[in-house]
Amino acid sequence: MTTSVARAQGASAPALLNIGQVLAKLKPDFPDLSPSKLRFLEEQRLIAPARTESGYRKFSPRDLERLRLILTMQRDHYLPLKVIRSYLADLDAGRNPAWPGAAAQATPSMLAAERRYSREELLKEAGAPSSLLDEAVSASLLQPGDTFSDDALGVLKALAELRRVGIEPRHLRGFRAAAEREAGLLESAVLPAIRRRDGASRARGAELALELAAQLDVVRASLIRGALERLGA
Repeated sequence: MTTSVARAQGASAPALLNIGQVLAKLKPDFPDLSPSKLRFLEEQRLIAPARTESGYRKFSPRDLERLRLILTMQRDHYLPLKVIRSYLADLDAGRNPAWPGAAAQATPSMLAAERRYSREELLKEAGAPSSLLDEAVSASLLQPGDTFSDDALGVLKALAELRRVGIEPRHLRGFRAAAEREAGLLESAVLPAIRRRDGASRARGAELALELAAQLDVVRASLIRGALERLGA
């Protein structure tokens, strides 16, 4: 999908929609949809609306149908975002993937299909020395184990970049405590949903927690930018 309005809208192309128009079209079927939900789906690389020169999002009819598909997969089949993203990636590549809904019902968790890395594979993929992984585990930035997830790979890559400018895992020990405080805050916000016994409510609670986490990221990034500006960085 394009990220430029000029490319997304030619002379004969359908008019692009702003966020308000998208909400007006989808809210009758998805009452919980909000601007923050749309931004969250974009942050999760599930949609990529075009942007005006001023940075405003513009959605094509294809974006609208893609959103309808994503929201239906979440609402009716409770599919994890990783499963939805994989399915959409196959569609984008021109493949004809099997509908994941039936497999998700037969399997307790589709997340089990997530790639796992051995210690050696993780270090090779991240381009990091063994000592950095050990220090990350010691600083509670990564969990120890025989295998590691894609998230662990992303963290180790980030730590390798930070080390290049002198920021070591030990400097980030406070991140773990801050993350646990934020997780506790989010847990209390979605507790009514995740305490329910039906899987649909728990799935919606889990998705809501991820959305709220994305909003915390926005606040955190803004605070860091503000602090850097005050320091003259």
